[in-house]
Amino acid sequence: MQFRLQFLRQNDKLRGNVFLTAALICTASRAFTQTSDPAATARMHFGRLALTPTIGLTNVGVDTNVFNDPNDASPKSDFTLTVEPKVDLWMHFGRSLVSGTVTNDLVYYKTYSTERSVNGFYRAGALVPLNRLTLNGNVTYLNTRDRPGFEIDARSQRYEFGYNGAVELRAFPKFFIGAKAARVNVDFAKDAIFLGTSLHDELTRTATSAAASFRYALTPLTNVTLDVGRQQDRFPYSPLRDSDSTQVQVDFKFDPFAILKGSAVVGYRDLQPRIGGLPGYQGPTAAVDLSYVAFGATKLSVQILRDVEYSFDVDQPYYVQTGTTASLSQHVYGQLFAVGRFGVQQLDYRDRAGVVIEVSNRMDYIHTHGGGLSYRLGRDVRLGLNLDRMRRTTAVTGHKYDELKYGMVLTYGQ
Repeated sequence: MQFRLQFLRQNDKLRGNVFLTAALICTASRAFTQTSDPAATARMHFGRLALTPTIGLTNVGVDTNVFNDPNDASPKSDFTLTVEPKVDLWMHFGRSLVSGTVTNDLVYYKTYSTERSVNGFYRAGALVPLNRLTLNGNVTYLNTRDRPGFEIDARSQRYEFGYNGAVELRAFPKFFIGAKAARVNVDFAKDAIFLGTSLHDELTRTATSAAASFRYALTPLTNVTLDVGRQQDRFPYSPLRDSDSTQVQVDFKFDPFAILKGSAVVGYRDLQPRIGGLPGYQGPTAAVDLSYVAFGATKLSVQILRDVEYSFDVDQPYYVQTGTTASLSQHVYGQLFAVGRFGVQQLDYRDRAGVVIEVSNRMDYIHTHGGGLSYRLGRDVRLGLNLDRMRRTTAVTGHKYDELKYGMVLTYGQ
């Protein structure tokens, strides 16, 4: 049983944040832990080239609050749709594997043309297994015009270019040691403005990281990895935000064919701003994405995220985001499935000393809930109806909003 969950913000997978460097490193790690050949399960083969195309027609419906306006500001409603074509590619050269991903989002609003966009994400990677040594590298590029997170309501143009490399040595039959490094450049367009603040000047940055890695293979497809590393975040136009981090994390990856599927990353982060007057963060981090299938008819999925995010406000330059989302999918009858979902995000801001702040020790909350029905038209084709609501509560004047989205979803291969 498969069911593609459609959350309120379909372009979340293209959003960049402080975790992007870690995500690039994890991309390299997954290549080491993947013992099966992804090209073998691809839908199409042309000689050495294997590929899997997918497409989704999502958000075909109504957005009742296009600009996330507060209720007393007459929120604007509009018809919207998003088309999401994607293709994954693989090609073998001996034992080595070259892979790539091309993803595009075509976002359409009927009335408010300023909110239309064409977003693209592109990745190219190579995996080179030697005798006891494995090399892996990836290059990614993102060109998107969307909300960069839960805080900023403006759909802003952003470019991200990243690359990573990793090496892993098999020290013992089930024990591996390695090293990883990654660099990501996040560049907001010069005309990207939110509440009178230039996102280009405040949030353009470079994140550089390196880590030592120790992995133990419990089974061929279940692994436990310990990473110990450092990360530097540098803001060329706003050096007051510069910081250094030490991170320790344990990554559990579960067999995709087991009852419990997915991954769970838990760790500890020590973030130290380079300029005084701003408290650091020392505390737990998490990135959990797990699902459990019971009796072949009920699927429970849980996502947990906790880490540091950078804010556009230089007086409260970062916040700790703690979020949980969950969904329950149930087979109803024949090819009909029902799903319910909910989530809550907490944004805990840190204040800079010696400045006047509108709301000190600010805490924002974003609550989401919704549900829908899905009907399987064929092996790879699904039609869905969704209703989702998002609500932000905050003490900041004019920053609350309530948003409702409803409409249809049609996907192939997803």
